[in-house]
Amino acid sequence: MPKSKQRASDLVKCNRCGVDVRARGLGSHSKSCAKKEQERLEDEEFANIVRKAEKKVEYHPHSQIPSTVHHFSEFSRSCSTEDDVPRNNSPWEPFRTRLDFEVAEIALEAAMTKDQTNRLLDLVHRSASGNDTFMLQNHEKFAPSGTWLRSVIPDVQFRNDSVSVSLENEVHEFNMHYRPLWDWVLDLLRDKRLAPHFVFDAQQRFVRFIDEPWTADAFWNAQSQLPRDAKPLAFILYVDKNKLSSFGSQKGYPIIARIANLPVHIRNNNTMLGGGRVVGWLPITVENQEHAKKKNYVDFKNAVWHTSFYQLLASVAKHSNTGYWFECGDGINRRLWPLILILSADYEEQCIMALIRGLKGKFPCPVCLVPQDEQSILHTHKLRTSHQSEDILRTARSKPSEKEKEEHLKAFSLRNVENVFSRIRHVDVHQALSFDHLHTNEEGLWGDHLWKEVKFWISDLGREAAVKLDKNFDGLPRWPDLTHFSSVIAVDFTDGSVLGDLSKMIVFAAHDILTPSRCKLGHLLLRCIRYYVEFDIYVSLEVHTEDTIAAGRLALQNFSEIMDKHLISHAFDDIVAKGVTHNYSTKPNEKMHGSLQKIYLQRTNFKNVASQLIIFLLLQILHYDEWLLTSTSMRTELDELDEYNQRDMCDPENNEALHDTGASESTTIHAHLGSRQGNHSFADIIHSHGTDRAFTDFRMKLNHFLNGFLPQNDIPLPDGRHIHLRAEDMITEFRFLQVNYESIVDWRMHRDLLRCNSNFYGSPRYDCVIVNTANTPFIARLVYMFSCPIGGTDFLLALIHPYDIHIPNSCRRRDNDLGLWRVRAKPRSSSEIIPVRSIIRGAALASNPETDGDYFVIHTLDTDMFLQVKALQAQSS
Repeated sequence: MPKSKQRASDLVKCNRCGVDVRARGLGSHSKSCAKKEQERLEDEEFANIVRKAEKKVEYHPHSQIPSTVHHFSEFSRSCSTEDDVPRNNSPWEPFRTRLDFEVAEIALEAAMTKDQTNRLLDLVHRSASGNDTFMLQNHEKFAPSGTWLRSVIPDVQFRNDSVSVSLENEVHEFNMHYRPLWDWVLDLLRDKRLAPHFVFDAQQRFVRFIDEPWTADAFWNAQSQLPRDAKPLAFILYVDKNKLSSFGSQKGYPIIARIANLPVHIRNNNTMLGGGRVVGWLPITVENQEHAKKKNYVDFKNAVWHTSFYQLLASVAKHSNTGYWFECGDGINRRLWPLILILSADYEEQCIMALIRGLKGKFPCPVCLVPQDEQSILHTHKLRTSHQSEDILRTARSKPSEKEKEEHLKAFSLRNVENVFSRIRHVDVHQALSFDHLHTNEEGLWGDHLWKEVKFWISDLGREAAVKLDKNFDGLPRWPDLTHFSSVIAVDFTDGSVLGDLSKMIVFAAHDILTPSRCKLGHLLLRCIRYYVEFDIYVSLEVHTEDTIAAGRLALQNFSEIMDKHLISHAFDDIVAKGVTHNYSTKPNEKMHGSLQKIYLQRTNFKNVASQLIIFLLLQILHYDEWLLTSTSMRTELDELDEYNQRDMCDPENNEALHDTGASESTTIHAHLGSRQGNHSFADIIHSHGTDRAFTDFRMKLNHFLNGFLPQNDIPLPDGRHIHLRAEDMITEFRFLQVNYESIVDWRMHRDLLRCNSNFYGSPRYDCVIVNTANTPFIARLVYMFSCPIGGTDFLLALIHPYDIHIPNSCRRRDNDLGLWRVRAKPRSSSEIIPVRSIIRGAALASNPETDGDYFVIHTLDTDMFLQVKALQAQSS
């Protein structure tokens, strides 16, 4: 019979993707499939090139270091985590024993008085036993005049200079407390322990990776401006007022310094050598109600700031003209050339540093000349420069009248004050100012705006919606280093990190509340938050490539089309210029405020803290800060030594021994099993889990798996015959899994701690994982982990529940509005057995209340998971 004519509405199968489409759209659909397939093949080809290619590292021409070539695997291994080896095998020195240090540490942390300390020591001696010898006898042994003082990293004395600033023909005196910045950095440079970590030459790689400051443009450009034999010595400076007392009546104004030539894990650590240090204490100008908000008085306060700050920078400014030859801790003489590479501060402080007029000025950005009424438009504007600002100031001061001076300065939103940073060569204050992720994103866009809008719309829906949101948050899985929220609506969050965690989880908790049908504007808000979170995660990546920079700029553009705040427009420009945002984050510096408050609260009597006693208070804070640094630095090294001695050997929660799956020659074992539950026969297992359909035909599945897995991996079957496990055969159950994996963001080793436990702290916990396959990785939930002895070898295996059922495109389109990635569980009886070593890393899923068995992958857990899910989405499309 003749074949019937095909109608346009008939469904036909696409030869490329296998999806049924209407005949009339087959042509366009096929073209789309071909394009996607070509893009996928190109992406895979590029990835293979990157993986297999040799990595060329090009050093700055002034360094006279030849380019080096590394295979990707070598480059990856060179990016090891900072705690690979302990820095010190006896970090308690100069205390005579570890026990001596730990008792002294308790006394210091508790801010004990002399009498309290002596009582503690008496108790220790009365109860002491064991191999350690306790040799401290009284408080003076670790007081400022004793061991603590001998421990302090070469003591740089604080100075107290008087600065004079005029206001309306009256001279005002202020005290500036500081340690010479140059003396402080020389102590770091001569330290042999830090010497291997310093980097003095800019680097660029064949495949562009941006992380540390010396891999970015500003470091390279700075070295290009210097004499060929000079090495940039780059400072990172942070300034901000903070409250010392609970009610804010007593404030401090610390300056914290870091060195950009040290890697971020050293530089951003506040408890170890090479980390951030308080190097100065600016005077606080008392608010005078008679002059408050007057232009002259505001200029006066800015002049006090810059005049005082110069006392700290004077030693650096001197050497910024000629450089300084110095023998570093590695015995090499270098011509060091100081420069201020990065200024880290919130917006208010950046306005003072740049000497602009703030939000009410005609050009409120300290970095560029964006007009005040164009801040909502994502557009490139002319950048400010120090030379331009200096020229404007000189021109203004040449005007004959005060009114003309003010009008000229006001036209550029500048103040009639000389900028201290202009006195240091090769420094542009506007270029040094950096994107402030904490205050701009976590506490700003999210905490002050988006989160408040979420609470408004939830409250607008009524009490039931508020209760449901709290319940949804509490039902989300727990994850290490991510805050778990049991209640959010009635809580006022002030910590930036907690607010950041809240933003990562809000879409998963609110997507079934702020729906298009119940709250259209609330749903649009969630879509806006989706774009904000994507932008925020791209900004937070620990390593950037040209591709992630481009993807981040696209995320910024998507977010800016809905909601814009001008300061975020400079985020990726700063990354290209100065490296990833960790390099200039205000968060490590804000953490130091807590220790200063602690010192004030625990080491002073709060009496007579007036102007005549402020010097005493300040010196007490600064010196105690120095002693506390010594203690915490020792504690960090002790913890590192302990972790190194037992790492990859014990469950971190119960210290039980772990079983590994790595080869003996491997330096990093991929997976460990822990929390051993003993041996169980298959009959016992089926009896215990008889109602769980995942264990249906468990023994048969294991037989089938082993008979296929062993030959595929060139492992001979015992006696050359197929395996037939019997009901009485035994296997060993485990309930803890540690997976060490290489992040696709920074190629460093990270770890996930996963549980498969029916009663973990009173509740069942069965974590999810990403499983590697020959085709596409998939998500699964752990059901049972065990070791199975075959032919004298223990095979570490896991029974899993796969979540890899195909999701219809109609669901995908709806999920894409909120950036969600849906997975669907197979029937429970379709459980599978996998080798533990096939697990890529852990994962977390949020349930979808609308469809039983559907879940959303929480891609915001960390930056690696974010990119992993992006890759899965790309492969699926």
